Amino acid sequence: MSIAQPNHHGKPEELLQQLTAARDFVQAAARAGTPAHEVERELWQRVLRLGRQLLGEFFAALGTGDQGEVVTLPDGQVCQRLAELHRRRYVSIFGAFALQRTAYGSREKQEIAFVPLDNRLQLPASPFSYVLQDWDQALCVEQAFGQVETTVSRMLGLKQSVDSLEQMNRAMAQDATPYRLNRPLPPPEEEGEIFVAGADGKGVVMRRDADAPPPPAYRSKGEKASQKRMATVGAIYSVDRYVRTAEEVVAALFRDPGEKPPPRPVPCHKQVWASLPAEDPEPVSGMEAAYVWLLWELARRNPGQAKETVYLHDGQESLWAARQQYLPGKNAVEVLELLHVTPRLWQAAHVFHPEGSAEAEGFVRERLLRVLQGKGAGVIRGLREMASKRGLRGSKRQALARVCAFLEKNLSRMRYDEYLAAGYPIASGVIEGACRHVVKDRLERAGMHWTRAGAEAMLEVRSIYASGHWEEYQEYRIECETQRLYPHRDVIGGGKYRMAG
Repeated sequence: MSIAQPNHHGKPEELLQQLTAARDFVQAAARAGTPAHEVERELWQRVLRLGRQLLGEFFAALGTGDQGEVVTLPDGQVCQRLAELHRRRYVSIFGAFALQRTAYGSREKQEIAFVPLDNRLQLPASPFSYVLQDWDQALCVEQAFGQVETTVSRMLGLKQSVDSLEQMNRAMAQDATPYRLNRPLPPPEEEGEIFVAGADGKGVVMRRDADAPPPPAYRSKGEKASQKRMATVGAIYSVDRYVRTAEEVVAALFRDPGEKPPPRPVPCHKQVWASLPAEDPEPVSGMEAAYVWLLWELARRNPGQAKETVYLHDGQESLWAARQQYLPGKNAVEVLELLHVTPRLWQAAHVFHPEGSAEAEGFVRERLLRVLQGKGAGVIRGLREMASKRGLRGSKRQALARVCAFLEKNLSRMRYDEYLAAGYPIASGVIEGACRHVVKDRLERAGMHWTRAGAEAMLEVRSIYASGHWEEYQEYRIECETQRLYPHRDVIGGGKYRMAG
């Protein structure tokens, strides 16, 4: 990547010449029959060159930031101008520049106290511009770092290393926690009639420590090739009630022809966040962190539990235990996610009927309807009676026993007749979709291994992206970094900055 010095010699007529040349190129291409994609590609390169020249002129107009021999900071510190100009690399979407800056302090080789040009430009901590960081990481949350490196290089002609993109991702995640805790609340009138909260877990393959022994050539039964850490994904949203009958739900699940369900209400202000277990300064499980966040969101968005809250989970007992430990029970109901019931009914059906048979489908349809009508206990009794009457033995009896045990354990969360009448959601598509999207689609791709710091940073940034707050977060983190880096920027504010002569 070439580094250009700011252009001190730009003239209006030179810019006009470039625009005229671009217009002449377009007209010549039209006469020559040049394909549209070739014209488009050439125009884009001309736009990049023009942007590079104009940005260089912007830097040149500001000069080195020389504010005289002495600068007095707002805290009373008097700083002397240092003899040497200090060079800084700035990588923009138009290319890299070398900025020569006047610095102030006590003397050379001591800590620099003030750099007027940096304060005037509000430069980021890294060499990469905020615009480039934004574009890079908007791609990185969706694609592997190596793919982003190639894509940005093709688009902008910039060569960035995978390591620089990874470090950029970690830096971008630094302000995620304060942002999440201080994000403006949605207007109450935009919230739905009930709140829905839930969580789920997804494993992330971790990179082996440098001092860890190499994996064995042969793995024994049950031994994993890679070490995983469980990321917990929390999701919360509000939604209007959606009253349905058991028959309508069955028809929708089996995709019966001619059955058109009423329009489903759209979830409002969905928020997701994923966390890995933390070790420093004190061990904190990812599940604990996720549920504390859910508690925080509920307290802010549903103060006093004024609106009903539906806790929608699968059958994992640790999730229900965390719900009871961390989340309020007032004006709330626990719902077992329906799509963790239907697979068990299919398992039971295949004990008695061949897979893919009409008999198996009829078996499930009949029992699912009864479950949705609030008759889950009767379904369990009926399954056990069938096992006894048919004299099931061995693996079939064990499989049916596991189904019955799961359903019986969750009966208190399977009052689907009440849930449907109240308009509660009974499927966790939003929560499971968030778990898949935030974790699996990015961190579980083939061959990926993560450090804890790298995975946590990606989960932080990807959660913000998935929640629809990307632009808002970019503004927030830029403001936070500017406050940290340039506490004395008012020294050159209000027209006090001396432009280049």
